[in-house]
This record gives sequence, C-alpha cells and structure tokens, in this order.
Amino acid sequence: MILILGSLATISPFSIDMYLPGFPRIASDLNTTIDKVQLSLTGYLIGICIGQVLYGPLLDRFGRKTPLYVGLIIYIMASIGCALTSSVEALVVMRFFQAIGGCVGLVSSQALVSDLFTKDKRAEVFSMITLVIAISPMIAPTIGGYVTAVFGWNWVFIILAFIALLIIGAIYFFLPTGKMPDSTVSLKPQAVMNSFFTVIRQPQFLIYTMAGGLATAAPFAYIAGSSDVFMNIYKVSEQQYGWIFAFLAVAMIGSTQLNHFLLKKYNSEQIIKTTLLYQSVVGTLLVLGVYNNWYNLYTLIGMMFIFLTGQGLTGPNTAALSLAPFRKHTGSASALMGSWRMGAGAIISIIVSVMHNNTAIPMVGMMAACSLVSLVILFVGNATVNNSVRSKDVENDVSILL
Repeated sequence: MILILGSLATISPFSIDMYLPGFPRIASDLNTTIDKVQLSLTGYLIGICIGQVLYGPLLDRFGRKTPLYVGLIIYIMASIGCALTSSVEALVVMRFFQAIGGCVGLVSSQALVSDLFTKDKRAEVFSMITLVIAISPMIAPTIGGYVTAVFGWNWVFIILAFIALLIIGAIYFFLPTGKMPDSTVSLKPQAVMNSFFTVIRQPQFLIYTMAGGLATAAPFAYIAGSSDVFMNIYKVSEQQYGWIFAFLAVAMIGSTQLNHFLLKKYNSEQIIKTTLLYQSVVGTLLVLGVYNNWYNLYTLIGMMFIFLTGQGLTGPNTAALSLAPFRKHTGSASALMGSWRMGAGAIISIIVSVMHNNTAIPMVGMMAACSLVSLVILFVGNATVNNSVRSKDVENDVSILL
C-alpha cells in the first residue's frame, strides 16, 4: 500500500526529473535556448499549484479513487502531447496540462495517509513515502539521460505515459478506497472557499505549511539550475549528469531513513528546527564558496550533498504537522499544502531562470534563501502563537480573579 501511495506521489517528481538531461537536445530540436526550455519546468510547477487546489474539494466530495482516474487520464494524454510537440511554447502548454493531471497523485496520497493511518504513525508513513519519492531522482534522470541519448527526448514522455497507465492498474486492483464520498461537501465556489478559509485559519497548518513549503522549494532551485550548471559550466555529458543527480538523491534517501530513528527520540518540531538551522549554515557556505571560486565540480557536488541531506527531514515532518489538526477538511488541507509547496517551487525556479548568468550563484543562492526564510517563518510564527496563547491565559486568569 505504501509503495502505491509512494508511486502516486512520485508521478510529478518523475515528470520533473526524467527530462532534465534532455534540456540541451530539446533546445536544439525546437530551435530555442535552454532558459526558455526551463520555462517548461516552471509551467509544470504552476500546473501543479493550480491543480492541487482543484482536486482538494473533489477528493472530499467524490472520494479518493474517481478523481485519481480522471487526473491520470489527463496526464497520459498530455504526456503524449509533449512527445509530439514541435515548439517550445507548445511544450510549455502541454507540460502545464500534464501537471494538472499528474498532481492528483500528490494530493490523494497525502489525503490517503490521513485516512488510513493514525496520527502517531503519519510522520513515519510520510517518511516511507518520501523514501519512494527520493528514489525517483536516483533513477529518473539516469534513465532519462540514456533514453534521450539513444532514442531522443520525445520517448521520455512516452515512457511517463506508460508508467501512469501501470499506476492506474495498481490503484484499481490494490489500493484501499480510503475515505468514502461525502455528499455534504459542496462544490459551490463559496462553500469551497469557506473550506479553504477554515483550513488557513488553523495556526499550526499555516506555520508549518508556509515554512515547509519554502524548505521543500530548495531542491527546485537545484533542479531548475543543475542542468545548466553541470552540463554547460562543468561540461559533463547527459549520462554523467544523470549519475550526478542520482548521487545527490542518495542524500535525501539517507536522511529519510534517519528520520525513522530520530522520531523515536525527538518530536517533529525539534527535528524541523534543527534541520533548517543546519541547512541555513550549509547554504550560506555554498553561496560564499561559489562566489569566491572555492569549489571545483567535485567539491560543489559534495557541498550540495551535505545540504540536501536535510530534505528528507523537513518534508515529511512539516507535512505531518500541517495535516494533524484536520479530519473533515483533509483533502482541502492537503491540496493547499501541496499547492503552496509547488507554487513556491515554481516561483523559485522562475527566479533561478531569470537570474541566469552562466554561474552557479542563482541556483545555490536560492537554495540558501529557502532555508533561511523557512527558519525565520518557523520561529516568528511559533513565537506569535505562543504569545497569543499566553495572552489568553492571562485574560482568563484575570477573569477568574474578578
């Protein structure tokens, strides 16, 4: 069951990572530049951001499986469209619709974790799903690099469509139903907005979703800039780039496994604070090192490996804390959380593309900024909530005395 949930959540990471080694060939075949091809990644992230908001109420109203089938069919059709495109503008549009369909896997997998597991198990389950997700950067770019070199980048999208077809079969035969359809959930715009506002008004959700969204956006800076940095600046091949991507994915896999052990001794709040502080320090060293030319190819990869070890800790713990307060509005909460995460990723990838200057500074600079701002949000948000609670306690004590 966890493997299927992880596969659902992996659809979008696979769609992001697998075609990255093909950027130079796509640019050449479509008579455009790499920075314009990068916009197809941004279009995908924008599609995820919008699509997750749409699926949240649908998953609460119609149950989990029906929206899954619809979304994955859209994904398959758009993937075929990506394979047949003849211009970079059409590719960006097709990638947008591919994301609209594929993002249902992200929302539904998170909602199903809340349906099928108790609160004390969810962080651990999210870590296991994150492990499945973390494997995708190991194999997706490597496969994509070889497919692009042998058959052409178009076949990457054909393979993605076939993977989605296999997942549909797994959903039908093996995935538990989860929460049943709820006819009391209205799809009228006002009711949907009220549901979202109910979720947003929950302080715990807001703090950990905002902080977690920016923290998990750091790898999108890496994803958006890495093909240019490694293939154009450091002149590695498509296959070598795939192996570099796979190596750096090991950092996230290892920390995901570490999270299982840490949760036995520490709570999620403690793990998140420590991890963000650690990433902020390493991110700052990355920026200083690149700016002052301290790093060659291997030392840059090593420093990025150290930074990315934090991703397997922040993602699952912030997700568990964000969704913990909800039962009735789990789908909407999951959609808002996922939408913000991918929206933040889209914004970061756009900034990296706009700041493109033939150096690694845009990539590592945004990675560091994501961790630093997340850390500030976490401390300021929790301090504000704690002060509010103390003020209410004082008011209650005064009322009792009077």
